[in-house]
Amino acid sequence: MSVSLSAELQAEFERNAQNPCVGKILLSQSDRARVWYMRLEPGERIGFHRHVLDYFWTALSPGRAVSHINGGAPKEATYYAGQTSHMRFGPGEFMVHDLHNVGDTPLVFVTVEHLESANPPLPLPAGISPCGIEVAQEQP
Repeated sequence: MSVSLSAELQAEFERNAQNPCVGKILLSQSDRARVWYMRLEPGERIGFHRHVLDYFWTALSPGRAVSHINGGAPKEATYYAGQTSHMRFGPGEFMVHDLHNVGDTPLVFVTVEHLESANPPLPLPAGISPCGIEVAQEQP
């Protein structure tokens, strides 16, 4: 593990090393894919989560964010609306990271995980099921 994480982030990294929630809201799930939505307000952060499945993300808005990938040093990225990146993981491969909106506008992403990948999907925690954005925002 990298020494670049603060003690607080290191503890969170260890607690969430198996967190399968790669977005804030699960919009849809079928036997082939999970579709996630994430909106981060300026200064907001989504905690560490684990990617084991092939996936792609698309930024729906421009912005800037900082991420710690696999516990490494913070890396800043700038996104543009429509930017898309495809990720692939071989057997046993994974990535654990967080995402912190360091820009001054909301940062919005959709992420699609392919359930037919080299690794089996991680089980979702109880209570995580597909719902609409409005429904999820009304829940406590």
